[in-house]
Amino acid sequence: MRGMKKENGTDRQEDSRGNGQGNSRNNSQGNSQEDRREKETDRGEDRNSRNTQNSRRGIVVQVLSYMKKYRLLVCLSLILAAAVVALTLYVPILTGDAVDLLLGKGNVDFAGIAGILKKIGAAVVITAAAQWVMNICNNRITYHVVKDIREDAFHRLEQLPLKYLDAHAYGDIVSRVVADVDTFADGLLMGFTQLFTGVLTIGGTLFFMLATNVPIALVVICITPVSFLAARFIARRTYSMFRLQSETRGEQTSLIEETVENQKIVRMFSREEAVEGQFGEMNERLEKCSLKAIFFSSITNPVTRFVNSLVYAGVGIFGAFVAIKGGISVGRLSCFLSYANQYTKPFNEISGVVTELQNALACAGRIFELIHETPQIPDSPQARVLTDAEGNVALEQVCFSYVPERKLIQNFNLKVRPGQRVAIVGPTGCGKTTVINLLMRFYDVNSGQIRVDGTDIRDITRGSLRTSYGMVLQETWLRAGTIRDNIRMGKPEASQQEVERAARAAHAHSFIRRLPDGYDTVITEDGGSLSQGQKQLLCIARVMLCLPPMLILDEATSSIDTRTELKIQNAFAKMMEGRTSFIVAHRLSTIREADIILVMKDGNIIEQGNHETLLAQGGFYASLYNSQFAG
Repeated sequence: MRGMKKENGTDRQEDSRGNGQGNSRNNSQGNSQEDRREKETDRGEDRNSRNTQNSRRGIVVQVLSYMKKYRLLVCLSLILAAAVVALTLYVPILTGDAVDLLLGKGNVDFAGIAGILKKIGAAVVITAAAQWVMNICNNRITYHVVKDIREDAFHRLEQLPLKYLDAHAYGDIVSRVVADVDTFADGLLMGFTQLFTGVLTIGGTLFFMLATNVPIALVVICITPVSFLAARFIARRTYSMFRLQSETRGEQTSLIEETVENQKIVRMFSREEAVEGQFGEMNERLEKCSLKAIFFSSITNPVTRFVNSLVYAGVGIFGAFVAIKGGISVGRLSCFLSYANQYTKPFNEISGVVTELQNALACAGRIFELIHETPQIPDSPQARVLTDAEGNVALEQVCFSYVPERKLIQNFNLKVRPGQRVAIVGPTGCGKTTVINLLMRFYDVNSGQIRVDGTDIRDITRGSLRTSYGMVLQETWLRAGTIRDNIRMGKPEASQQEVERAARAAHAHSFIRRLPDGYDTVITEDGGSLSQGQKQLLCIARVMLCLPPMLILDEATSSIDTRTELKIQNAFAKMMEGRTSFIVAHRLSTIREADIILVMKDGNIIEQGNHETLLAQGGFYASLYNSQFAG
């Protein structure tokens, strides 16, 4: 379980000798060094700030690139937003005109007010309809963009080399594709529904206020920068906090997934308290970074409300003096006060949107990191499609290591003729499974080459190469679905008779028949109530159905009882006739009939031959074989 491994971090401590030397120097030198360190720290913080800004700018550009596909919907949404804002701002003008028609007792223009009320009613109806259509457009844009991003992320997952998946926690990857995309969708939807209309409302109210009375409008404009400064202050601090929150949440998701998946192991080794402590530490970190992010985001509402009050008070006081001097009518002043209220209201919404957008951009950054990860080297356009492989395999001067500084396989040479059975044995960690990974091209060699039927496998399409191999691993993999679907995974068009024939050959038919629905029994992705041996029999049946020209059996009978293993060995013997086969096994009794036995140690072949020859040599293989019967 990766989540239970302690991180081998190196604790950085200050060098006490440096402190002693510093005390022996004069004060001026010490001060100058401190000044330099402070300047370097400041420069480092400036660089980090610039990198964050560039990162956010790049994320926004990528989001916009996804939206290009839906630019017609975006344009329609903007037009509708402008119409909603224009009509919303038109209503206060009509209200002000109606107020001016109330001249006094017995002096009211009812006909004029009735006409204005009709206009207000029409404006409200049109605004509601435009708002409804705009929301539909925004939802379609948001969830189409999110769908495209998820598809690209999942497509990239299938293209990534195995070394990326081996180096990253599965839970964190799942968190990026699921939780982070959902958070991004919420922020993007809020941006469409509130940001556009908010900005247009601010711009529209300023235009109408300037057109109505310039001096009062200038009061509003002078107080406006306070809101922008507050929003900028909050935005700069919330992005990094929300990103840290997303990363910590992904780490926590990984631990939860691994703990639930391996609950039996956790309980078997009494690791409940240790895992609980690890989860508590992650939860505490998530709490701290979430509190910081929420604290800064929660400042926005009080700040913008304070600015709103300033604007409204400024318009009311200054407008009253102007009205007293006859510079504006009472109706126009009421219109202005309404505009002041509408002008400040979007700042509340925009400030909330800015906070959500920071969270959304932080999550989007993690998604785009996955999407832009370097994929595995694609197949060459001239790559050969391997069909009807003969099974002639050669490894020439192959060198490979997972980590450059730790050598594993060095100058590995092997030639296998069609139909030969090659067994690979050796102590744990000697490179047996690594050879299988290289044959299947899950990893590419660092140097040397592997040839199949005379062609370098790097010049063969991955799909056709892997289709030419039938592979049964020690670790079983089943998908959620019926027993039948799991068996015919490599041959979806197989008939029921073919499926049953493969199951009988793998000695799985008897236990399948005893299941509640037989071959139609639905199992979960971990096999549900099936035993480890039964799951392995299904994987063997899967290969029996396809019968490719080359076979790889990596501890294929490790979870099967001895009696069933003898039957499976007989089935394998028939299946391997005329097929090149690579067999990895710890129980050496299972490979006695192999044509070639490769004895590996530390990534090198130290012995080679058949069973009798290697026993007669009395070397490492003989000691391994005899150790099975020791005591």
